[in-house]
Amino acid sequence: MPSPHHSQVPELPPPASLVLPGTPQFARIAREFARVYVARHAPFAHEDYLDTVVLITSELVTNAIRYGTEPGDSFRLRLDTDLVRTRIEVHDPVRRRPRARPTSDTRERGRGLAILDALCPGLWGIYDIPFGKAVWAQVKAR
Repeated sequence: MPSPHHSQVPELPPPASLVLPGTPQFARIAREFARVYVARHAPFAHEDYLDTVVLITSELVTNAIRYGTEPGDSFRLRLDTDLVRTRIEVHDPVRRRPRARPTSDTRERGRGLAILDALCPGLWGIYDIPFGKAVWAQVKAR
């Protein structure tokens, strides 16, 4: 019989992983997956927090589709959430690392890393995996 003074450690949700084809229409599915996963496992999260997680997921997935996949390739979206943060990782088969571009009012692309810097300051990075790279970002709950 457990001691009445024994505290229970809350059970954390398992990380979620989804493999999708590297084509643009699957960015929408990745965004929906992120919203549902975080809403289910962090039910008291503010809508702003969910929106930020979805925006970061969209940026990472869009970059993986545009620059990290070739026709026929796929990418992996991995999410891990708890009461204080959500970690988003996107694995793709290309080792080439993203690079910051100068800001431009005329160019529509190239703002992804600036968005990561603004919304996840110091809480994102890149590391090599056996067959490519992983780009990750962590969104703090407020």
